[in-house]
Amino acid sequence: MLWTWWLVLLLCWGATSGEQQADERARAPARVQADSRRQRSPPPVEPLDFGFVPAAVYDTHAYYEPGAIGILFHMVHAFLYVVQPNSFPKDLIVQVIQQNMGGIKIEEWRKPENVVLLLQWIYYEAGFLICATIGIVFVVLTPIIGTFFCVCRCCENCGGEMHQRQRKNADCQRGFYTASLIATSIFIILGVLIAYAANHNISTQIKSTRRFINTNMRDLRTFANNTPAQIEYLTAQYTTAKNKVLSDLDNIGPLLGGRIHSQLEKEVVPSLDTALRMAGAMRETKEALENVSSSLEVLQEGTGKLQASLSGERASLSNTLSDPACTNGAVSHTCNTIRSTLSQLGVNADFSRLPDVNHALANVNTVLRTDLSNIVQKGYSSFNDTPRLVKEQTKNIVSGVKGMLDKISTEINSYSKMFPVEASLANFTIFLSQEQKKIESFYPHIDQMDFYRWVSCVAVLCMVVLVMAFNLLGLLCGTCGYDKQATPTTRGCLSNTGGNLLMAGVGFSFLFAWVLMGIVTTLFVVGGNVEKLMCEPLANRQLFKIIDTPFLVHPSKKNFLPGMLFQNPNIDLTLGSMYRECYENNGLYHALQLETMFNINSFLNRTVYNRDVAKVFESVQVDLQDITLLEQVGRDNLMNFANSGIGQIDYEAYLVQVNKGVTLVDLLSFSTDLEGQADQLPRGALENALKGHASSIRQIHREQVVPMEQAMSTLSQSIKQLQRTSNDLPVKVTNILSAIDAAEYLITHNASHVVKQETKGYIQNLVGYFKQYTEWVKNSLTAEVAQCKPISNIVDSMEIVACSFIVDSVNTFWFGLGGCCILLIPSIIFSVKLAKYYRRMDTEDVFEDLGNTGNHEEQVCNIHGNLPVVSSPYYDTLTWFPRASAPPSQPDW
Repeated sequence: MLWTWWLVLLLCWGATSGEQQADERARAPARVQADSRRQRSPPPVEPLDFGFVPAAVYDTHAYYEPGAIGILFHMVHAFLYVVQPNSFPKDLIVQVIQQNMGGIKIEEWRKPENVVLLLQWIYYEAGFLICATIGIVFVVLTPIIGTFFCVCRCCENCGGEMHQRQRKNADCQRGFYTASLIATSIFIILGVLIAYAANHNISTQIKSTRRFINTNMRDLRTFANNTPAQIEYLTAQYTTAKNKVLSDLDNIGPLLGGRIHSQLEKEVVPSLDTALRMAGAMRETKEALENVSSSLEVLQEGTGKLQASLSGERASLSNTLSDPACTNGAVSHTCNTIRSTLSQLGVNADFSRLPDVNHALANVNTVLRTDLSNIVQKGYSSFNDTPRLVKEQTKNIVSGVKGMLDKISTEINSYSKMFPVEASLANFTIFLSQEQKKIESFYPHIDQMDFYRWVSCVAVLCMVVLVMAFNLLGLLCGTCGYDKQATPTTRGCLSNTGGNLLMAGVGFSFLFAWVLMGIVTTLFVVGGNVEKLMCEPLANRQLFKIIDTPFLVHPSKKNFLPGMLFQNPNIDLTLGSMYRECYENNGLYHALQLETMFNINSFLNRTVYNRDVAKVFESVQVDLQDITLLEQVGRDNLMNFANSGIGQIDYEAYLVQVNKGVTLVDLLSFSTDLEGQADQLPRGALENALKGHASSIRQIHREQVVPMEQAMSTLSQSIKQLQRTSNDLPVKVTNILSAIDAAEYLITHNASHVVKQETKGYIQNLVGYFKQYTEWVKNSLTAEVAQCKPISNIVDSMEIVACSFIVDSVNTFWFGLGGCCILLIPSIIFSVKLAKYYRRMDTEDVFEDLGNTGNHEEQVCNIHGNLPVVSSPYYDTLTWFPRASAPPSQPDW
């Protein structure tokens, strides 16, 4: 792992070399933002697209799925949990490490605090101690018991006597012992298979370790090769922000000038708009005066003609009513009624006395000789020329800022090339290649040692297999050679061989059992504690908490990792946090918290954004005094319009006449009524004459009254319009001129405040682009640059190799082998018991009949005697008494 730490230190050195260049630049944008908030919020900064940092693709997949053998691993873990159900003793381990940090002498263990720690540790290890004690007792007692068992059998005890008592349940006992031994042997064979599978898994997974080594080395090379390109990409993207700033500087007229224009137009444009509307009112006033003048002439002329026409029609109608026909009774009433309405045929409105408006019209025409609209448009143009003025007056400042940006760009490029990061990482890549070759050179030795280990484990398993071979052969020979009709002394050779093989298995069991249990106990204590104290806490990251315990190594050194890497143990960096960040594939800068050594904010803020830029823009002075909103000619024009005389027109006199009507009566209604009354008269000349008069009246209305009514309507509208326009006209003109004066005063005297305010907003936009770049750099350093997934992969790969490949397999090996050792005890018992039923005995039980025939003399034959067994043909089974007897002498034995 030295080369891993060397890589970390290399990156840390490359980062800490530029720490002092950074804090001032973060403060400048903050001050600009604070000032901006006091005024008004600037428009949102346009987001920049910096693209994507070149990503590194890592090959290592630190994940292991054991497959079918995983069931055995879970069984072993469950067994270890039963043996050691206590949780990981983090606090106890920390206390032990801190108590023994300076080295503790034997006599110091007598101190109360050390005794308490020792008792706590014994309590934690109670399960392992009990199991280890049982194993040691097994190892010690097994050879002792085996020795006594052999001596005892040599003395014809402990089943060593070659005589078998015959019992009624002998077949049942033999069957029970046979089945028990078979079952025990099957379980022992299962244990052997489990141990062999674990042994084979170690060899198989050791070959997989090479894949982890190769991929981890390849990932580290990828990390080393890709990091310079990522750093170069970060540096190059400064050009994106710089180009955007240069674009805004080139467009300072529309941007800054436009913002100044927007602020000023709130006062300027409304005043110009009112002046422009007044210019329109002048034209409308002229049209209204012309309409009044023409309409008045039409009405005055028409009134005389209408008066003459109505007078003539009234006289003619009166003559018609003087006809003698009107003297009759019924007709006279109608004629009198018509005669009474003749006075209504007259003119109502009198327009002859209304004054003309020619004087006011002449004055307005004189005013309109000056084009006020054009003058106001010049004011608009002058005001809208603000962006050009800003661009012209900031030309030198913009060129100076551009020079600063070029200088900053050169500084960043030179700074990034100041440190030989690329050369160092290239050397690191060469170092990785050399180390990989060294590791690969050990592969043959590792294979050879693994072969020796595999052979040794197989040899150990062969001890159990040898015992099982004797057991199975003994069972096979004994079962196949067993004859129910044969007596213990007359059993066949095959049966006797089976019994001898079972006893041979017992002998080898005593020889091997204690050795096997010694191996099991050793592996159990070591492998079990490694699993509980290393692998499990490494899997749940409890081990990191121990290493990350403050002041673990030294009372004055808070954290272990930063003390080793940076010689600064007070940095809040832990192994657990670093692993988590690398596991999430974040950048090494964030994982190692290098901001404590190299503050990227201060570095970027000082190099990317220089305070001199703000100072340069503080000197921006935009002179808008050349802007003229309304020339003096336009002002005089407005005053002349106010004094044109439209306010002196007698509008009430006009309105009184136009509100009257042209005639006293509606001529159409009068002619209709006249026709209706004529229809009531008898047919004749009088009726026709009256209807002729009605038609004449209609013609007068159509030809004279209707044009006059249209002229009166035009006159009414024009008079009302003139009245509205002339209402407080001098005040309106005065207000317009006052608004224009106020706008010009604002431009002349208060524009500097607006310029300063908008310049701050403009600078904030420029700063915003650099802030986007710095934020993007920080985020990229956190998540995308020098992604340290290879470091967590190394930890995970070591965990997989050490725990999943080796420790789990070793624990499964002793688990299977330990089961075999335990089961050898019942195997010995059952084999000894069963061998009596298969081996040929030297003596056997003889039964004599002591029935009613009296007492018979007992006859005993030794092993060389030829006397037959004596029994009575008449016997009762309840009277049998077994006696030892030798089998008859036969030549084929």
